[in-house]
Amino acid sequence: MAVQDDRFHFTADDGAQIAAFRWTSPGARRGVIQLAHGAGEHSLRYLAPLSPIIEAGYAVYSADHRGHGATAGSADKLGDFGPAGAPQAIADMADLSRLIRVHEPDLPLILLGHSMGAMFSQVFLVDHSNLIDALVLSGTAGPGPLPAEGPNAAYKTPRTDYDWLSRDEAEVDKYIADPLCGIRFTEESRASFFALRERPIGGDALAGVKSDLPIYVFVGDADPINMNLARITPLIEGYRAAGLTDVTLKVYPGGRHEMLNEVNRAEVVADLKAWLDSRTPPP
Repeated sequence: MAVQDDRFHFTADDGAQIAAFRWTSPGARRGVIQLAHGAGEHSLRYLAPLSPIIEAGYAVYSADHRGHGATAGSADKLGDFGPAGAPQAIADMADLSRLIRVHEPDLPLILLGHSMGAMFSQVFLVDHSNLIDALVLSGTAGPGPLPAEGPNAAYKTPRTDYDWLSRDEAEVDKYIADPLCGIRFTEESRASFFALRERPIGGDALAGVKSDLPIYVFVGDADPINMNLARITPLIEGYRAAGLTDVTLKVYPGGRHEMLNEVNRAEVVADLKAWLDSRTPPP
């Protein structure tokens, strides 16, 4: 079944033009996924791994964050969130959610955030939970600093600087060869992102989130970002302690940071689809 790839721009609240994508397949739909990609990458990396879910009846909308992909527009703009920093990227996510609600008013909206996009989504949950019907987090961790020694430090003789992304060498090589990939930030943008990572996102901050909002977190236990799950457990416990009653954690043994590009990606996508189907009405 063919996936239709529609590309457009929307105007953010400060007038900036944000590059966005809409992927659909023929037939009835049962939900809409809004994707928030990670640092040093872009939306189009998700078209192939999410195609089975799109073909199963889910539309996917995604925007390239400021300083990333087609929104950056040129190599010299990569890694620059602009003067308002990382919080403006979260405001852009809310703008896209509202746009989706206009165009897909009768479908449940699921926010799927990966890595940096998952960190943004954790903050989004605090500020904009009324815009979504479910939350999915991938390659994520609770608030706090990144590993000081760098994510590749776990490997004694790494083949590349990005071995930590996946055990699939072909996927790592594709990432390295992509001119729009590679983690880089301006000094100001890095500071704004790191400040965001320290923001409280549990307890009282979640008081406005409806208690039955479905949340699905899937990670690899060899992802250095979650530090052998040490930074996942507090996140899950924090959501549950805040009174959220539908929180699911799925851990893949041996999995690294990008579970959607891992050697067992078919299993990961099938598990994600099963969870989505269980939380959305049939088309």
